[in-house]
Amino acid sequence: MTSNDKLISVVVPTYNYAHYLPRVLDSVLGQWADDLELVIVDDGSTDDTGAVLARYAERSPSIRVIRQPNGGAASARNLGVSNARGQYVLPLDADDELVPSALQVFRSMLTAHPGADLMLAGHLSVMPDGRERLRTPAPVKGASPADIARAYLLHKCISISHSCTLVRRELLAQRPYPQRLRTGEDVPVFAFILVNGQTVVTDQVVARIHKHADSLRNDRSNEEAYALEMADEVFSSLPQSCQFLRPRYVAQRYLSLFRAAYQARDYAAARGFYRKALKLSLRQALRWPYLSKALRLLFKA
Repeated sequence: MTSNDKLISVVVPTYNYAHYLPRVLDSVLGQWADDLELVIVDDGSTDDTGAVLARYAERSPSIRVIRQPNGGAASARNLGVSNARGQYVLPLDADDELVPSALQVFRSMLTAHPGADLMLAGHLSVMPDGRERLRTPAPVKGASPADIARAYLLHKCISISHSCTLVRRELLAQRPYPQRLRTGEDVPVFAFILVNGQTVVTDQVVARIHKHADSLRNDRSNEEAYALEMADEVFSSLPQSCQFLRPRYVAQRYLSLFRAAYQARDYAAARGFYRKALKLSLRQALRWPYLSKALRLLFKA
């Protein structure tokens, strides 16, 4: 296998995560092999990220460091993918880490399923207080693209996370991460890959995904416009056979806004979001978790 013929490209975008970088980089370098490459995109960091990456690049010349002015997570991910040379990409977040057997798990999956386009594995979700919870992917089932899109976007039967997912690079190149989305940029990408590729899953754990204070914040600024942008991005790359699901998905986005407003005790906004969801899809809005809150709104000032 030559330097231009890699199997897996591990792509790590980072912005001001110098304190996390040794953990994630060591987790990759500790299982290094000739069929791998490690691409790190520094998205205009202003902390010690540059110095940390310089030390690692000096110690491990196989690391490829790319720097760009700050453009956001989607921009950094796209730049990493466009520079990757592997047949598959493992998108690894800078605040997570691989377990020691992760890359061998993916190699074994590729050997057993050489035609696979998307590989989903288990992970440990690590909370800020150190508690860990095992997360394993459910099988991806569906007789049609619409069935799969419905399961992922509406029923939440399919869960996909960076750091425990391997994707064929060609498909990522066909559907880049949408740079206008400030968060959730992976949803349109994974929706596209799910309906256009073959997916295989394993319960084996490949990553520890860390939740921390700044990743748990809920930014409600321009939330309605953002929800509609998300729906536009998701359905812009789905086939015509899936487009009938769009109103229900928009309703689901409004229901997410409804829940966030309800939890923030912004009851006027919650009522408005729920009414919009009702107009778009009774089926989504009348689901009990949302209906029960809507009924309680009758007694809120």
